[in-house]
Amino acid sequence: MSTLEPGTLAWLEANGFTVRNPEVWREALTHGSTGETPTYERLEFLGDRVLGLSMAEWLFEEMPDAEGVLAQRLNALVNKRTCASIARGIGVPDHVLLGKQARDDGAHESENVLGDTLEALLGANLRDAGFDASRDLVRRLWRSAVEGRIGHAKHPKSALQEWAAGNRRKMPSYTLIDRSGPDHKARFTVRVEIHGVGEAEATASSKQEAETAAARAFMEQFG
Repeated sequence: MSTLEPGTLAWLEANGFTVRNPEVWREALTHGSTGETPTYERLEFLGDRVLGLSMAEWLFEEMPDAEGVLAQRLNALVNKRTCASIARGIGVPDHVLLGKQARDDGAHESENVLGDTLEALLGANLRDAGFDASRDLVRRLWRSAVEGRIGHAKHPKSALQEWAAGNRRKMPSYTLIDRSGPDHKARFTVRVEIHGVGEAEATASSKQEAETAAARAFMEQFG
């Protein structure tokens, strides 16, 4: 396997990653469209757990709130949208390794690809430097997000469920009505309906985000 480009190595180190074994870092940046193996998928699995535990510990230390509030903030801070935003902020689009067609199709700006790659980088950091260093890295990269308003507002799906209960309506029903595009640039369309009230649709790059957007659209229309 080829090793890291010097510019990529310098970029990783400048952003606080601990690079000892270049091959594991190339793996973390390698998308399946390159035809190379291994790809970032296994490291993404690992990094997702690193992020979840690091963030849960951080919020537990910083917030005296009940479990429900902690869970709401945790979900908002580790979801694909937030991960992709942080990935863009540190320059992941310039370094993720993609096949020519995937890059031409805009995969380097895909929320799914960027979020997955950032998680894979956390997994690589765990392998190269251990958990303590990786937890400190999460706290550095996510500090602005944690100190900001992400996750403080009630999640649209929770707000819609509470609205339905408060108005003595049936619980919202979500239906996936369309999925289009290649895996690295998939689009999901979801319909949410409350019987006797109405329905709303939304499209996003993941089923979860589409459900969230549909709930938000329903509340704007009927709430």
